[in-house]
Formats: sequence, C-alpha cells, structure tokens
Amino acid sequence: QLVESGGGYVHPGGSLTLSCVTTQRTLSYYPVGWFRQAPGKEREGVSCINAGDDTTVYADSVKGRFTISRDNAKNAVNLEMNNLKPEDTSVYYCAAVISPFTLCSDLIRTNTYDYYGQGTPVTVSS
Repeated sequence: QLVESGGGYVHPGGSLTLSCVTTQRTLSYYPVGWFRQAPGKEREGVSCINAGDDTTVYADSVKGRFTISRDNAKNAVNLEMNNLKPEDTSVYYCAAVISPFTLCSDLIRTNTYDYYGQGTPVTVSS
C-alpha cells in the first residue's frame, strides 16, 4: 500500500531524496516514519513525522543531515538525505500507523507500524 522510490547509488557526501506515496489513504492523516535495515542487522528508526502538527523526530545518526517532510499535493512523505556516509547504506522503508495519536517518539524506537512499503535500497560508496 506504500510505495517508496528514490533510492540508488551515491558517493560519500552526496544526496538523495526518497519518496513514499500511496493511492489508498490520505497520508497527512497519519504518522509516517522511515526506517532502514541492512542484511543481517536490526531495523533502525531514521525519522518520523507526526500527524496533525507535523512535528518531526530524527535518529541521532542522521540529525542535521536528513529532513522528513510531507508533500500533501502528491500524498507523499519525503526523506531528503544530504552528506551521505557509507554507514547510511541500507534498504530504506517507509511505514505508517492507522492511529493519528501514535507518537513518533515511540515509533522511532519500536519501528512497529500498521503499513509498510517494500523498501528502496541506498548504497553510499566511493
């Protein structure tokens, strides 16, 4: 139900913007998060945007480099990633919860959502 795009290969210091869209729900009504998971590693919360006030939460590892935002005209949530590092290499997933009252401060820790995308790979390498 959620579809990510925008992943790819980039050199260290480069930028990518990931997009998460759906045609089945109005994303602005729901908290939406991005997490990443590399092969053999645990799921890691990256960023999340709350419903209603659109306040945002970031993992310490990406704070100051990544920006999450809504594009309501496209029914999308974007993740702008700048100054990418090799350790950012992973598969990135967007996800949403059905309850607008669920807080991103919890979601970024638990990475437990109701709807998930299929993931888009990001490779940062020289």
